[in-house]
Amino acid sequence: MEDLFAMLELMETEQDVSMEAELTSDIGKAEQALAVLRVNLLLTGEKDSSNAIVAIHPGAGGTESQDWAEMLMRMYIRWAENKRYAVETLDYLPGEQAGIKSVTLGISGENAYGYLKSEAGVHRLVRISPFDANKRRHTSFASVFVYPEIEDDVEVDIEEKDLKIDTFRSGGAGGQNVNKVETAIRITHLPSGIVVQCQNERSQLKNKSGAMKVLRARLYELQQKKKEEEFTAFVGEKKEIGFGSQIRSYVFQPYQMVKDHRTNTEVGNLNAVMDGNLDQFMENYLLQSRKQPDSKGSPSRPN
Repeated sequence: MEDLFAMLELMETEQDVSMEAELTSDIGKAEQALAVLRVNLLLTGEKDSSNAIVAIHPGAGGTESQDWAEMLMRMYIRWAENKRYAVETLDYLPGEQAGIKSVTLGISGENAYGYLKSEAGVHRLVRISPFDANKRRHTSFASVFVYPEIEDDVEVDIEEKDLKIDTFRSGGAGGQNVNKVETAIRITHLPSGIVVQCQNERSQLKNKSGAMKVLRARLYELQQKKKEEEFTAFVGEKKEIGFGSQIRSYVFQPYQMVKDHRTNTEVGNLNAVMDGNLDQFMENYLLQSRKQPDSKGSPSRPN
């Protein structure tokens, strides 16, 4: 800012309009830097700096909703690639005709969870279905769950006696050994009823490690939710955003628009959003959450 003011003063003093283009460019760079700083200042939650685990599940509707879930998966992978984050597929179950029945992604990078926590909830699609011979407009839903990846040094109490571990053959296209041997792992945490699985690696040991990573994250999130529910019951507050609420609509026909129902953010460039341009939605969510702190003074988190 000091350099900008100095350049402006010099341009006015010498009345040198040739400096205007350079000054305009530098102002643009400063605005971008301030935007990044503003978002980073909002990412002050306990686990905002963590890597993220993102799970996507289609709603009712068969092939149409399964295709929508795969579109969301691609959108988040593109977003992560734009941020230069690493993406690992922890579990993937393809649909029978198209799309996916479920997918779990590990997204690694600075503040990955801080950004992606804004995506947790139900996402709604409106379009003319490519799977409908009569070309009718369909509405589909998919749920996105986001958990912070929990480091080994964070205390999450998991006892071996509480785990039921099953092995099975991986589904999908397979190849060589991936679906000929029981390398896939399914872990059931008996006290909570949480079930996780990992089948993308050829090694049973690696699949177990991946499944445990997801289980630790989900148990941590369960602990946090219980704490928030206890506090909410104590102070008598009601959360605005609950599980199952529709957080965002993506309309392909009869017009094109993406609208976030929590912040009223609207974007007309649908293709850009589906290519991972999500920062505007995430930043506005963070700004709104900052105005409604939770019990710890950090941005409230959607269920």
